[in-house]
Amino acid sequence: MPGQSVGVVQAQQFHFAQPLRLRSGVSLPAYDLAVETYGTLNAAKSNAILVCHALSGHHHVAGHYADQPKNIGWWDNIVGPGRPLDTDRFFIVGVNNLGGCHGSTGPTTLNPATGKPWGADFPIVAVSDWVETQARLADLFGIDAWAAVMGGSLGGMQALRWTISHPARVRNALIIASAPKLTAQNIAFNDVARQAILTDPDFHGGHYYEHGVRPVRGLRLARMLGHITYLSDDQMGEKFGRELRNDRFTFDYDVQFEVESYLRYQGDKFAGYFDANTYLLMTKALDYFDPARLDGGDFVRAMARTDARTNFFIASFTTDWRFSPARSREIVAALLANGRPVTYAEIDLNFGHDSFLMEDAHYHALVGAFLGNITL
Repeated sequence: MPGQSVGVVQAQQFHFAQPLRLRSGVSLPAYDLAVETYGTLNAAKSNAILVCHALSGHHHVAGHYADQPKNIGWWDNIVGPGRPLDTDRFFIVGVNNLGGCHGSTGPTTLNPATGKPWGADFPIVAVSDWVETQARLADLFGIDAWAAVMGGSLGGMQALRWTISHPARVRNALIIASAPKLTAQNIAFNDVARQAILTDPDFHGGHYYEHGVRPVRGLRLARMLGHITYLSDDQMGEKFGRELRNDRFTFDYDVQFEVESYLRYQGDKFAGYFDANTYLLMTKALDYFDPARLDGGDFVRAMARTDARTNFFIASFTTDWRFSPARSREIVAALLANGRPVTYAEIDLNFGHDSFLMEDAHYHALVGAFLGNITL
């Protein structure tokens, strides 16, 4: 791939003692955020880019850890010297969102009131809550305004929320493979995934940590379902088709088709490192995201709260049926209705919703060109 990786990286932990009132009305007395940064913050503190993660993401955006050379950041192919998110020019910030399971305060961390893991007692968080924690992190760094806020999928929703909640603090926003809110179909997918977890006998009402078990079966099924929706039909056909593992039907319920083997592998892998309570929280944040809700569903009016000086880059992928190009065009239309400067790209890639994570010269060139026009 062009450019270079950022190489060895190290996570940081930031503690926030100021209480945080969540959208649900619950207040967290204090919390921690796991963070990684790449590049150098300039003297004017004008070159910072916030990268927001999607459902299963975290703060480890790029590079690898010294003792884990195979643990490569989830968006490594786009971050580094000479890459679109050029660390010779920008200071890149990745955050594990509140409620996550990779170092930030969440269900797996201790509840100070009980001395036990929060588990199901951890309050449900909204995208707007994450934006507030990220704003406090920016304050800690002394960053008045981000050069850009960007993300794909749920990460794109955070970037969109930033432009509405803190319009003057976002000079550029890159919203990729995202949507102004979920469709009923998407909410339905999320609910089925949650039901797989909630009905697992090892879930124990979300307090499985105390029982020394994890709802692996439910989390595995949830991931398998989700993974199907992230891929395109063409991609699955090209990759697996109807290929059999042993070239014959065995007339039982064991794995026979290659696609079955792949999905079970992905489910097992995910269930081995992710937390079920966090998965529940993340899907609920997706379901609740609707920045036009307080405007009577008028998305154009909601986008009127964005800053006229903010430049927008909206990108979608032709084979993404989970967050289709039509959803990105809704964002573009609302921005144009408000006279906002917007660049739109509809990119032909065959990887479905996962396309935003893939290395593609055309896609990366578009992102790089947009970021290259930023004046620091």
